[in-house]
Amino acid sequence: MDTNIDFKNIWNKQESEIPEVKTLYNMANRFKRNNLYKLIAVNLMLLLTSIFIGFIWYYFQPELVTTKIGIIFTISAMIIFLLPYNRQLSLLFKNKSEPNSKEFLQQFIELKEKQIFQQTTMLSVYFIILSLGIGLYLFEYVLKMTITWGIITYEITTLWILINWFYLRPHAIKKQNAKLNKLLAEFKKLNHQMMD
Repeated sequence: MDTNIDFKNIWNKQESEIPEVKTLYNMANRFKRNNLYKLIAVNLMLLLTSIFIGFIWYYFQPELVTTKIGIIFTISAMIIFLLPYNRQLSLLFKNKSEPNSKEFLQQFIELKEKQIFQQTTMLSVYFIILSLGIGLYLFEYVLKMTITWGIITYEITTLWILINWFYLRPHAIKKQNAKLNKLLAEFKKLNHQMMD
């Protein structure tokens, strides 16, 4: 029996699952860049929507106060949604040079916390205020319809809000979380292996 064991050879033969650092940094930077573009697109979309809603108010001059309150609620919902959402901007712009893995990990942990707040609290507030705003806005125009068409209008609107809430929102959150969780896991693994 050979008692002369070559530990160096055994160590070199073992397969390691250490993510290649350069690839990991590229993935992280791509994730941050994509989220930055998404943040800019959401800001532009909601800003243009708010301007369009303001134009509708100015051009059509609604008669009932409920319509005006509905418009104010709708625009307020968009502003309320954007304020905390834009707090991610500082994390997405942070460190254009390559920071170390601990800094990246810390940034992604902070980003994850902000996303959780946005996905739970702020998205719920946004949907509630927006739904109220749309309901109040439609009231003036539904009054001019027959009862049947008024009910159909509110049913279609409610159905669309429910589809957004129960299908599209969870799907988007799951997709967003999967990408961030993967990066967090890779950076945690890298940090853990660098400490060993």
